[in-house]
Amino acid sequence: MAIRFHRSMILACAATFFGCPASAEQIEAWRVFVADHSEPVVRAIDLRDGDEIERFALTGAARLHRSQSGRMVYAVQRDANRVQMIGTGIALGDHGDHGDITIGAPRLLKATLAGQKPVHLVERDGMAAAFFDDEGIARLVAEHAALEGTGEPQEIASRAPHHGVAIPFGVHMLMTRPHPSDPGALPVGLDLFGPDGAPAIDYAPCPDLHGEAQSGNLVALACETGLLVVAPGQARPEIRHLPYAAGLPEGKTTKLVGGTGLRYFLGNFAPRVLVLIDPMQEQENFRLVELPTRAVDFASHPAKPRFALAFTEDGHLHRIDVVAGRIDRSVRLTGLYSMDGHWSDPRPRIAVAGPRIVVSDPLAGQLHVVDTETFETMGSIAVAGEPFSIVAVGGAGETH
Repeated sequence: MAIRFHRSMILACAATFFGCPASAEQIEAWRVFVADHSEPVVRAIDLRDGDEIERFALTGAARLHRSQSGRMVYAVQRDANRVQMIGTGIALGDHGDHGDITIGAPRLLKATLAGQKPVHLVERDGMAAAFFDDEGIARLVAEHAALEGTGEPQEIASRAPHHGVAIPFGVHMLMTRPHPSDPGALPVGLDLFGPDGAPAIDYAPCPDLHGEAQSGNLVALACETGLLVVAPGQARPEIRHLPYAAGLPEGKTTKLVGGTGLRYFLGNFAPRVLVLIDPMQEQENFRLVELPTRAVDFASHPAKPRFALAFTEDGHLHRIDVVAGRIDRSVRLTGLYSMDGHWSDPRPRIAVAGPRIVVSDPLAGQLHVVDTETFETMGSIAVAGEPFSIVAVGGAGETH
């Protein structure tokens, strides 16, 4: 039976992993940042004991994105027309034979990206790009500049306002091309912008473009006809089209996540079906994974690269073996969450915090914690309101 605990109680079975010294100088610490579904608030929670470290009042309700380094969280507020940024207070340093960890207080940063209707934000190699749909403009900020409170955001304009995305790619920028006659339709392809911010001649068709992810040095974008796969080139990024395999049933991908450690992409495809995509294979690039019910959320598993995770509307969290292409373990966590209704209704989201998986349960006001090794529930943390969008940051290292 799962042990349920409140923020004031210590999850004893997790104390070995979260924030407790393994030696005089070696520690491991993990935090989760949780945005409420309806209220403009983000909570920082210490996974050692479930305590709330800090609470941040924002301008509007937010969806959270963590930076690749884990030093920052981006709070995208579509209805409040801004992106605010939170310093996580945890910084990891790699010294080859060992790593360092610095732990401080999380803080709301002064840096802000403002504009009309930000939806998609992509951070790559320390540069974040938020696309503002109603302006057709991408605004960029460097992680180090936001943390230090220096520098002004850069702007790159697309051809017209549309529901788009911009992706930093070295000194270049990838940006969606709007539908030529219907700005309300999904983008029709991908434009490449040069280091000077001007569009290059390169254009890659991609009808009904929606969904992007990174895995290793690759970027993938989902189209009605397949995927665009972007890889580093000698002078500029190389963009190729990977068509859906002829034998696939009817469907398409509109959301992608990228693998960590293993280069693959995982996307939705059809009701109760996810698709595993290996863009480096010469054949059998697409493998379907059947689910017991419709997917509510899915994610890669950075702590165990062989696996991905999916939460389904029957309240179960599933572990997917991406090598075998099938579900290998499942655990029941919540009540039912139907995918019928509005797309933005409060539903669970997944985050991986090293040796633990955390799933938000907005209708119950809880975060459920699952052990990565045993895939058994370890307890739950009570959170006020409707805990929704969630990211995890942390790791292990030496302190000096």
